[in-house]
Amino acid sequence: MPVPSPTVSILLCTADKTVQAQVRQMFTDASVTVIRDAATLHKESPKHPVDVVIMESRDGWEPASVLPDHLDSSRILFIQGSRAVLRKTLKMIQLMNSSTHPQITKSRDSSLENYLETKMGDFVKGMRNGSARNLHPILISAVERPLITSALRETRGNQIQAAELLGLNRNTLRKKIVDLHIPLKQTKLRANRSA
Repeated sequence: MPVPSPTVSILLCTADKTVQAQVRQMFTDASVTVIRDAATLHKESPKHPVDVVIMESRDGWEPASVLPDHLDSSRILFIQGSRAVLRKTLKMIQLMNSSTHPQITKSRDSSLENYLETKMGDFVKGMRNGSARNLHPILISAVERPLITSALRETRGNQIQAAELLGLNRNTLRKKIVDLHIPLKQTKLRANRSA
């Protein structure tokens, strides 16, 4: 069974264990190669393309002069600074990510299933405190409506294509559009605006 390739390849040049831990914690899906100093950079650098180089600044460490020739510096994001600067930068990136995706950071897993589990858990807890009943149909319609709306937006209102995308019969989709009160004109307008 083939192993899926990582989404990002990071070359981390620092001996600072705190920075190394921060990078590994933040970029769990990335391939991270750690090199402790510039002297071993040419020997230990990965032979595959690198997307990001995070480098601790030291005297004589200029990115262009230290990078091995096989790494194309015009296609790499460089983050360079002292240990303190790297720690602050990584913390800032982490804070920006958690403020835009707080549920994903909280669950430490960005899969759709875990995201939904977190959100629905909060919803079910709130509904239980309010003595609600029949949560299943409420939750199904709450998930189904944005799913169908997104499919219609993606297909620019084409119901045949949306039904195919969703794996539904076109008549079933049409019935759900009516039952869930999904406005077709607004869906088409939003799709045209975002195109």
